[in-house]
Amino acid sequence: MSTTRRITIDPITRLEGHGKVEILLDEAGEVEQAYLQVPELRGFERFCVGRAAEEMPQLTAHVCGVCPASHHLASVRALDAMYGVAPPDAARLLQHVYYNLFIFEDHLLHYWYMGGPDLVMGPDAPAPVRNVLGVMAAVGASLGRRILTVRKEARDLMALVSGRTVHPVFALPGGCSRALPPEGLAALREAAPRLVRFAQDTLESFHATVGGNGGWWRTVEDEAYRVRAHAMGMVDAEDRLTFLDGNVRVIDPAGREVERFAPADYLDHLAERVEPWSYAKFTFLKRRGWTGFTEGDESGLYRVGPLARLAVARAMATPLAEQERCRLFDRLGFPAHQTLAFHWARLVEALQAAEAVQALADDPRLAGREIRQVPAPLGGEVEGVGLAEAPRGLLIHHYRADARGLLTAVNLVVASQHNAAPIQVSVRKAARGLIHGGRVDDGILNRLEMAFRAYDPCNACASHSAPGELPLLVTVRDHRGEVVRVLRRRVAEDAV
Repeated sequence: MSTTRRITIDPITRLEGHGKVEILLDEAGEVEQAYLQVPELRGFERFCVGRAAEEMPQLTAHVCGVCPASHHLASVRALDAMYGVAPPDAARLLQHVYYNLFIFEDHLLHYWYMGGPDLVMGPDAPAPVRNVLGVMAAVGASLGRRILTVRKEARDLMALVSGRTVHPVFALPGGCSRALPPEGLAALREAAPRLVRFAQDTLESFHATVGGNGGWWRTVEDEAYRVRAHAMGMVDAEDRLTFLDGNVRVIDPAGREVERFAPADYLDHLAERVEPWSYAKFTFLKRRGWTGFTEGDESGLYRVGPLARLAVARAMATPLAEQERCRLFDRLGFPAHQTLAFHWARLVEALQAAEAVQALADDPRLAGREIRQVPAPLGGEVEGVGLAEAPRGLLIHHYRADARGLLTAVNLVVASQHNAAPIQVSVRKAARGLIHGGRVDDGILNRLEMAFRAYDPCNACASHSAPGELPLLVTVRDHRGEVVRVLRRRVAEDAV
């Protein structure tokens, strides 16, 4: 007879998409195993087959309303490779302006709205104040108002460039559909210093409200929130961190380079597998092989996203962000395996994005009117691979098309797939470190969710069914499978 009990957290909160956590306890109430499950069916790749290739930048932008910019530009990069065209300077710079604005506002969304409540309010704060309203009250009215206004300003600039804020329509194979109008360039130059200042002020607030909290740093350093894995990210020709137009670099848990490859070669280095209990795929390094949900030098697992990118890059691409990157590694050690440090790394990247927008706005080539090289028709069967560093990590679009330009194969490898296996390790370690004797409460549940929330996972990018309504419910069963307790977030009640 099984001696396990089951704790189910369904749904998990403050992330994109849906998921649930299943925790199996032994008879003494200690954690035997824990899983984060993605219960939605992933099918986007299949229904793209047969569509015209040039539809993909708009079509894939609708995978998710949180990171449409990443899909839009990764798709365009794949089509550029397929058609063998390179965008003119003005178009390339305009795409970088748009994408850095996106990285800036998306990272701030996660920090202030999703991860920030755990940092600023504390992981055990009452749930009614563990949200952006509580954060705004805690940091003060002046900064609190700017959380809303600066992000809106960045999104308005994105709409000015791309035609609309969500689901952009401006990038095409070979360039862009329109140049930046003079009034748009003026607005960009006028706003850019404010974006830089807000990124700096957010970091100052982080160091003042979070960095001085000894209890928080003890949590960061806790083994329950540490995963010793490889790191993967995109770097430019000088090995600086870049969000677009680079090659991929991989380092091992000690910080040594073990892989470096161009976008088109990703299949030589990465592989995917499935598990029967989740619709998410799990990626791993081919040279290591699949070693299960394990960590360490011999494991095939790697992490992507802000903390991984800071470790993979030899430097940031902008001076203020590089100063903050050095500060992070001075405090945490290199290459830093503390999962909760993803939040700090996210703010370093937001600062680089703001600095990049300011530098690009002053580049005279951005005002150029040549914004597209129209590609020639395809001459036969072709394929193309495009990469973008989404806020959550590396995004890969791989298309194959016939001579008519109709897609015959599509593969999308999203950041939440790269991180899927390390997230399983994080959830298991956090559960084992936090749950003892079968005791669970709202604070423990939130601390458990922090183990995966730091990755800012986007299950919506990896699964595309309509889930409908989900209850916010935790059920504890005894070793016979009978319900002994039911917890609703903020309200616990004994089972009848």
